[in-house]
Amino acid sequence: MTRGFLRAFAAAAAALGVLAAAGLLMFHYLNSPSPLIPEEGRIFRVQRGESSAAIASRLQRQGLVRSSTLLRLMARLTRSDGRYQSGYFRIRRGDSTADIHALLVSGHQEQIKVTIPEGWTLKRIARHLQDKGVARREELLAAASSPELLRKLHVPAENLEGYLYPDTYFFPVGYPAEAVVEQMAVHFFEQLQSIAPEAAALSPQKLHEKVIVASIVEREYRRPEEAPLIASVFYNRLEYNIGLESCATLSYIITDIQDRPHPQFLSAEDKRIDSPYNTYKWAGLPPGPISNPGRVALEAAFRPARTQYYYFLLKNPETGEHFFSESLTRHNWAKYMYLKQPGAGG
Repeated sequence: MTRGFLRAFAAAAAALGVLAAAGLLMFHYLNSPSPLIPEEGRIFRVQRGESSAAIASRLQRQGLVRSSTLLRLMARLTRSDGRYQSGYFRIRRGDSTADIHALLVSGHQEQIKVTIPEGWTLKRIARHLQDKGVARREELLAAASSPELLRKLHVPAENLEGYLYPDTYFFPVGYPAEAVVEQMAVHFFEQLQSIAPEAAALSPQKLHEKVIVASIVEREYRRPEEAPLIASVFYNRLEYNIGLESCATLSYIITDIQDRPHPQFLSAEDKRIDSPYNTYKWAGLPPGPISNPGRVALEAAFRPARTQYYYFLLKNPETGEHFFSESLTRHNWAKYMYLKQPGAGG
């Protein structure tokens, strides 16, 4: 082996070493966290069916990775090309390209747990979701009034009041208001299919009327077994064009339309409020739901009891039991018997 060959070999080895070092330095630089990621991080959405190349390009354009090429190379070398999960991901300041690649493959998303009780109104739900950090109240209210979403869901109303199903939800951090509202409304229709399969055959307007009744029943019943009886009272009154005279509709006007505090009691003046939701002043159904009903109220609206009742009165505030009457005479007797007792209420 000649000296010339050894020198050439050493030079080649040195060159390879330099190239390797340069390659490692380049990898380290391109893999390092992007300085454009804000302190609070950034929510990045991966759409269903989106290719790894398209995702990598968007990440680079948004300044979340230094090199889309490196991310695509990682996907190929780890055989994860095409395996990125869809959803909303929080990319934190300090995340390297390798960290982001692992995040997208794992599909891990930060989620906020939110429980919506039966009978809450749209405005109350929006305030609660804002308090939980899901989305801003104004954005949620706007999303619930989106003409496009209302048409998509075939809801003949100005907003989705009544169609946001009460349940426990897990919303990804950064989930847009539009997606939050649509998920709750889609869940409503999914649950309705099991609660009342016959609802699928109804026109949107007929279904809307059932939802309005359910929303009133939701705010009136205390004991589940009485919900079908309360629904029967309302349907009997509707059949004979008698005003529903529901205190719950007055409370809705005061709290959600007029944005006043919830009243401790309803006065004669309250019953004269000029509003289409005032069922003391106008016969028939109000223009829209007054709450978002749950299973019990929806079942009652679709399967009311068969009765001749036209009146009901809270008989026992502690147990929530009501007294049901077929006549005004009997109803007035009940008022005398139960509303005069200490601690009783109507």
